Amino acid sequence: MYVCLSNVNIINTIIIMKKIIYLALLSLITGLAVQAQEKTGEWNGCDRYDFTFKDRQAIIVTPKKAAKGKPWIWRPAFFDAFPSVDKALLEKGFHVVYYDVTHLYGSPRAVSLGTEFYKNMTSHYGLSEKVTLEGFSRGGLFAFNWAVQNTDKVACIYVDAPVCDVFSWPGRKNATLWNDLLKEWNLTDAEMEHFKGNPVDNLAPIAAAGIPIISVCGDSDQTVPYKENMDVVRSRYLAAGGPVEVILKKGCDHHPHSLDNPEPVVDFILRQQPEYEKYLHYTIRGNLQNSFRKFEKERRARVAFLGGSITEMNGWRNMIEQQLQQRFPYTQFEWVEAGIGSTGTTPGSFRLQHDILSKGKVDLLFVEAAVNDDTNGFNALEQVRGMEGEVRHALESNPEMDIVMLHFIYDPFIPMIARRQMPDVILNHERVANHYLIPSINLCQEIGERMQDGEFTWDEFGGTHPKPFGHKFYAAAIGHLFDEMWKGVSPEGAITAHKIPAKPLDAYSYYNGDFIDLQKARLNKGWKLVDNWHPDNKAGKRNGFVDVPMLEATHPGDRLTLDFRGKAIGIFCVSGPSAGILEYSVDGAPFKELDTFTQWSHNLYIPWVYMLETELKDTDHKLVLRISKKKNTESQGTECQIRNFVVNR
Repeated sequence: MYVCLSNVNIINTIIIMKKIIYLALLSLITGLAVQAQEKTGEWNGCDRYDFTFKDRQAIIVTPKKAAKGKPWIWRPAFFDAFPSVDKALLEKGFHVVYYDVTHLYGSPRAVSLGTEFYKNMTSHYGLSEKVTLEGFSRGGLFAFNWAVQNTDKVACIYVDAPVCDVFSWPGRKNATLWNDLLKEWNLTDAEMEHFKGNPVDNLAPIAAAGIPIISVCGDSDQTVPYKENMDVVRSRYLAAGGPVEVILKKGCDHHPHSLDNPEPVVDFILRQQPEYEKYLHYTIRGNLQNSFRKFEKERRARVAFLGGSITEMNGWRNMIEQQLQQRFPYTQFEWVEAGIGSTGTTPGSFRLQHDILSKGKVDLLFVEAAVNDDTNGFNALEQVRGMEGEVRHALESNPEMDIVMLHFIYDPFIPMIARRQMPDVILNHERVANHYLIPSINLCQEIGERMQDGEFTWDEFGGTHPKPFGHKFYAAAIGHLFDEMWKGVSPEGAITAHKIPAKPLDAYSYYNGDFIDLQKARLNKGWKLVDNWHPDNKAGKRNGFVDVPMLEATHPGDRLTLDFRGKAIGIFCVSGPSAGILEYSVDGAPFKELDTFTQWSHNLYIPWVYMLETELKDTDHKLVLRISKKKNTESQGTECQIRNFVVNR
């Protein structure tokens, strides 16, 4: 893989310098933020300031280094109770703020006091104008009711076992608290029959504003029953077109709140902040309504992931699986995980049928290949033919399938993004996305711009194969695309077929790609079918390309023939340390040479699709394939191992 070290090192140095300057200035600003209050102590190692506002208790905990934009999370009740999310956000530069309206039951007075407090926090302390609301238990009443009156001031809402219906809690059965509620709302018990202050009845304004909600609940809550509260909110919020995620804790009562590992909630909150959203680059095309409705209404769904090693590794894919399960907690998902390291769109288009479509009807498909299509040296024509092969074949197999295209980043793309140049491979894949109205996410541009602005370095991100820290940016961008494209979509609408363009971009694109069984070949000399191929050496092997059947030849002159029908023919092989030079002929044409040894073959049996002929007439053909006497000087031998023949029918 090519790495322009000089450019990458210069960019990393600039990023580090920017970060030092930014953090120094931010530290000064943070110190001034609470100048009107005196420090009263510490909370989790950070300065804590206690004071009163409008005769009610207030607390501000300042981070050691405030994040850009000075984000904050605001609790209206139960400060320091189950604070795992607050502690994690504090470490990430959030201010943790508390204003005690615990016993006001989300009343108009509570909302009014909260608005005055908010204005003080934003004007006097300079905190972000978009706040994250946090409501535990009865705090949910305030969080929702304040958000309804202040939709322009909310980044997102995090509620934990929230009270969403006062008839459920405190309810008339709890006479003391019920009477407190009546007194605070200035209502009689009879007037409660026409009560309009329940969050479950007032979700339309926040749904229209697209405010994201995440909730953590015990499915066995006896105090604030989930089915009477957050489950109703979720159902109605989705119906109103709002984005909502729910993490259900099986067998859990009202306590304990929160999660042992708050990461899913923290990641959700981070991606909803205004400063975070500035770097997102996605293109809305077509719609993703079918998958949304299938997930929510039918509650059985299949989601597939097609790509290379960035998709195969634990990372963004696992995070999206978790996120979809949170968005649709009652849906039984089947995940088709078809990432194979080193493979781009050409192998992807031929293995799509076997690796994905054969598993059953797919409702949502993710495709990515910018990195491998570029590093593997596929030209513009091949990049279009491969990506169109994946997309058109998928849609023709199921016109109701939703597809999302992703563009990842690797070393050579970094200086290009820095000089505002888009890699050609992304432009070529975008041609396909545009032709078929497929939404796409340019993660290459997002990560490049974040690094330029000093948010992190390439090493901190994790490089081509990101660390978990880096994968979170990929997953967050996909989450934003879901929020945007599912906004305003009703679960009750019809599932309809996507319109497939009558003509492909290229008539020779691989949209009828498939495998030909190895046993169809006639092994004339030297070639043999190895049922469980496993080379006895230390070279790397990819999953799916070892301990499987392979056609193998090792000596010059070894020959096979294959009869086939289609417009293109090729081999899906492994190019390892002894990869040889092939000679091939189709329909009696003069033999051509193909050197199968790659720059990675010294220490790896790399999966590789070699297309032998790509613009044949769609009729019967005959392939002759043999090992050449010639040898690459860097190769240890004259071998060939074929996992599949590939054909474009």
